[in-house]
Amino acid sequence: MTRTTPPRPLDIEAVFPELSAHRATSTRLHPRPGTPAAHESSIGGPFLWPADEPWPVCREPHPRDGGRRVADVYRERTVLREAWTRNPGIGPADEDRVLLAALREDHHVPDRTDITPIPLLPLAQLFTRDVPGLVAPEGADLVQVLWCPFDGHGPQGAPGVHVRWRSSSECQEILTAPPLPEVVGFGGYLPEPCVIDPEQVVEYEYVEHLDSDLQERIEAWETQLEEETEEETGDDEEEAEEEAEEEAEGAILTYHHDLSVAAGWKVGGYAKWNVTGPACATCSCGSSMRLFLTVATSEWDGIISSWTPLEDRRAPSPQDIKHPTEVVVGRGGSLNIFTCAADPRHEHSVFLQ
Repeated sequence: MTRTTPPRPLDIEAVFPELSAHRATSTRLHPRPGTPAAHESSIGGPFLWPADEPWPVCREPHPRDGGRRVADVYRERTVLREAWTRNPGIGPADEDRVLLAALREDHHVPDRTDITPIPLLPLAQLFTRDVPGLVAPEGADLVQVLWCPFDGHGPQGAPGVHVRWRSSSECQEILTAPPLPEVVGFGGYLPEPCVIDPEQVVEYEYVEHLDSDLQERIEAWETQLEEETEEETGDDEEEAEEEAEEEAEGAILTYHHDLSVAAGWKVGGYAKWNVTGPACATCSCGSSMRLFLTVATSEWDGIISSWTPLEDRRAPSPQDIKHPTEVVVGRGGSLNIFTCAADPRHEHSVFLQ
């Protein structure tokens, strides 16, 4: 299941050499639906969790007395996949829609208060052996990320995140049936089990983190590219098909979309700040914090983008496979988890973008 990010459409350092000081390497995880095992890195797969260790729960106060049943969310996805496979271009039949409506109903959980403990959902399990650039604290080779299936955490109302570092060699007897919440506040918080294919790529810092002079020069350069592209478009009818493909991929090259921060789930690198604007996180110990994990709604924007892996471009409908995890963050954005640069075991910070 190899996934290969295409080379960047342009060497941006050749245009702006000072960007070399804003270069970083991240690891795109390339999650794709599969059947990962507990001893493998995965998104939404089973955890290598000790049988004698309590499963984490959410105790933060927020509404949690109603939502969708876990089994209904997974059943809905199965029904939709089967319907679109059976009837390409048409989708669910009338009987499917009746079932889907029932599966999408909310259910009330009696006697549940805003502080009743609820089990967290397994989100990601990553081994250092599998993910280049995954920086673990001393004695650890595995990180497990869980989150609450309800909104209402922090100033942005994002899902609450729990990060657990551990040594895999200490996990002898494994918990085979972790507890699940009776209902979830949003189906997009239930990840589909996915295997991963980590790949390191080069990134450049989000544009608003650059100094103002460099920002202005990049903006002027993009404007010039846009003008040149518009002048060349539509001059030759023989190039119509090629132009249509370029339009689907994003004919107008931009620093933000094509040359700076990589799309999709990833470890390390830089974060996008397109919702809140740039922010800086500092650990309570006084150390700076660095981007640990980006949880993304989709692996790329549009039908095809410059970040679409070469292997996925050959798919009949690339737009249908760019949401492999079924996770939806915010309004289709991403969740950036920062950890302490001195010790990742310290409290983390979360930013919804």
